[in-house]
Amino acid sequence: MTAASGPGPDPVDALLSAWRTELPDVLRPTTELSKRITRLAGALDAATRGVLPGLGLTVAEFDILAALRRAGEPYRMRPNELVRALLLSSGGISNVVNHLAGRGLVLREPSPDDGRSTMIRLTREGVRAAERALRAHADAHEAVFAEASPAAVDAAARALREVGVDRGPAPRPLRTGRNRSRS
Repeated sequence: MTAASGPGPDPVDALLSAWRTELPDVLRPTTELSKRITRLAGALDAATRGVLPGLGLTVAEFDILAALRRAGEPYRMRPNELVRALLLSSGGISNVVNHLAGRGLVLREPSPDDGRSTMIRLTREGVRAAERALRAHADAHEAVFAEASPAAVDAAARALREVGVDRGPAPRPLRTGRNRSRS
């Protein structure tokens, strides 16, 4: 749990130093990694939240547009597929879809497999909006890593895969940003 060679001390180093003094038994081999991942996740989240208002989108709207766009042509999914993909409630999905439909970005249409159910599909304007947002999102995330070398980014991605960060379903998101731990 020591700072690697490279940049000087940072807020995580200061946090670890304080815990070494105050309550060293709370430090584990994973403490530094988890704190750095938490800070990185916050920076990436802030980058995303920073570009979406300029595109007229909320995070939930972006998530739905992105999920539909990555589904491939004809860019449609069942509401329950969106619920599973985005970890939102069905009521939350419905409200966001209603808003997107009102803006002409998505349509509700009958399912081709089951006339009793509906599909949510991107309109042409929805595809364009999704692609604009995805490009802005990618650019914003790229900026977060601007100081890191491509080799460091690649090594970090490989290391996170090795420690299992990308395994299994994502945990349920917290309801508010106020619950984030800064311990």
